[in-house]
Amino acid sequence: MPWTTGKSGLALLVALATGLLAGCASSPEVSPSGSSSRYSISQDRAPAEDYDVSDLENAKPRYEPPSRYGNKSPYTVWGKRYTVLADASDYVERGTASWYGEKFHGHKTSNGETFDMYKMTAAHRSLPLPSYARVTNLDNGRSVIVRVNDRGPFHSSRIIDLSYAAAKKLGYQKRGTAHVEVAAITVTPDGSMSVAGEAAPSRQSAPATSDAKEGIFVQVASFTQVESAEQLSQRLRDVTSAPVRVYAAGNYHRVQVGPFAQRGQAEQESKLIQQGGLGRPIVVTDPL
Repeated sequence: MPWTTGKSGLALLVALATGLLAGCASSPEVSPSGSSSRYSISQDRAPAEDYDVSDLENAKPRYEPPSRYGNKSPYTVWGKRYTVLADASDYVERGTASWYGEKFHGHKTSNGETFDMYKMTAAHRSLPLPSYARVTNLDNGRSVIVRVNDRGPFHSSRIIDLSYAAAKKLGYQKRGTAHVEVAAITVTPDGSMSVAGEAAPSRQSAPATSDAKEGIFVQVASFTQVESAEQLSQRLRDVTSAPVRVYAAGNYHRVQVGPFAQRGQAEQESKLIQQGGLGRPIVVTDPL
């Protein structure tokens, strides 16, 4: 049975005990051990019936003001002190991801929302609540976009806890954990969006044809390790007839398909790649 030791949904309970979410009247009493009788399942688990995530869309980043609850900084859980990032625009980290599911399904998250294991959400110790992040499974190149609305995991070796559905999209729900890269997505009040570690894609309408210096590309993922980028590029060559390249930009290696003569062609290729389960590509304009 799939499992995870990251107790993200428990973050609300611990938070209540430490003053993180003081004032939430509907929350149950917490025992000194950090457990609560409201959980009828002692060990977390996946849903009994298989859940098809093939048509499940990524979270759609948009500007949201900070939640009333879950953003106290610093805060302490189980004797360890944590700080919530005031600015997450440069946050990129690699490490181990876990997932949480049925045990916490229907209970409150740290910012007071209701956890739904079938939605594209996540728990993180330091990203603001709510916020968005792109999570890439470095073992298979798959990427998802999640909305961070919970605190955890407080297991020292884990950096993020995804919902069951998000973990299944990344292909590690049976194994329990995966080696991932987490990149924060920042959306400003005017709607501008940027992914940590990447230049923001152009919002200008692309010309009908590529010019001599720039081209229209489908960017599938970006890695700090060139080996991971090369692995994904090999997989892409099996599903597309278009050129595939690894483009170095600073400390990152962008896996791109193209160039394309027209933006419409790139957008169509992007849809085909997404349908193939290789992430949620974006169309960018980059040097040839």
